[in-house]
Amino acid sequence: MARDKTSLKLPKENTEAADFLPLLGTDYVELYVGNAKQAAHYYMSAWGFQPLAYAGLETGLKDKVSYVVQQDKIRLVLTSPLKSGGDINKHIDAHGDGVKVIALWVDDARDSYVETMKRGAESYMEPRALKDDNGEVVLSGIHTYGETVHVFVERKKYSGVFMPGFKEWNPFYKPSDVGLKYIDHMVGNVGWNEMDKWCQFYAKVMGFAQLVSFDDKDISTEYTALMSKVMSNGNGRIKFPINEPADGRKKSQIEEYIEFYNGAGVQHMALATDNIIETVTALKNRGVEFLSVPASYYENVLDRVGSIDEDLLPLSDLGILIDRDDEGYLLQIFTKPILDRPTMFIEIIQRKGAKSFGKGNFKALFEAIEREQASRGTL
Repeated sequence: MARDKTSLKLPKENTEAADFLPLLGTDYVELYVGNAKQAAHYYMSAWGFQPLAYAGLETGLKDKVSYVVQQDKIRLVLTSPLKSGGDINKHIDAHGDGVKVIALWVDDARDSYVETMKRGAESYMEPRALKDDNGEVVLSGIHTYGETVHVFVERKKYSGVFMPGFKEWNPFYKPSDVGLKYIDHMVGNVGWNEMDKWCQFYAKVMGFAQLVSFDDKDISTEYTALMSKVMSNGNGRIKFPINEPADGRKKSQIEEYIEFYNGAGVQHMALATDNIIETVTALKNRGVEFLSVPASYYENVLDRVGSIDEDLLPLSDLGILIDRDDEGYLLQIFTKPILDRPTMFIEIIQRKGAKSFGKGNFKALFEAIEREQASRGTL
């Protein structure tokens, strides 16, 4: 599916970024899942994604099947194995359902590969051109933390539904969307003392720069703590916070994730909306479960964040958190884990000028996560 024609001379938000790798946005996120057909139904029914494309036995694949769903600029590829014993099976066995590919939309996938490889990247996929009657898509890829990979996608010469090898998927069942717009950021959890290593990877190999950092004084409760740094490319379209555990009295959410995921991986996707009240209301009505915060959070929140456009009552009823920085405020809420393993979850975020990540909400959020951990017996 051809994207809008975007100039490589996008405004530079992160002036510290070397930005030798022009990234135009997130092209898609591919999850390896145990049952792609049912996963696609879940993301359509619960999350409002629309059917887009399909590849499987009917398109000539013998070993795997993929369903592609889309909502505005967000594309998910849900892939399952069709036979036992392959790499996808091993990934699911080790990690459960989880993100395998964070695909990045680029103008030149060959050049992206060359530039990252010469700076120390580990190759995942040498450049290859996929062609059909609608043109060609060029792909290449490198490894990042854990078994996660980045695939560079060049689609300027393609006009098809998704990419060669896929056909249009047009079922009768098409639930309405819920107002999700784009991926705001994606968070990676890494092991003890690995945060700086992977931040340096994004700086050296991909030309990112650090936007902000949080230490265990910023992100801690009575029981648990973690540290985080946010890496961003120059135009700010790609933001990757990287988390690692910090010493605490009990097992942190990062340690719980790494234990059940069996290593580093994507902890959550933050999906943006222009109306978080409408979006979260629709999601709750479709069965999505969110973390809850005590009613006391709202007693003095406006003293901390100042005046906001929204009425406080619906935000309180839904459990939406509020924070402010020098450029505005943001509204955010986090789901409970959306998988059986307590690994991946999803954040819904609405930015009203703010460029930050909700530092003022960390304590309330992490106490809510700890209550869930205690219920699972993993705190």
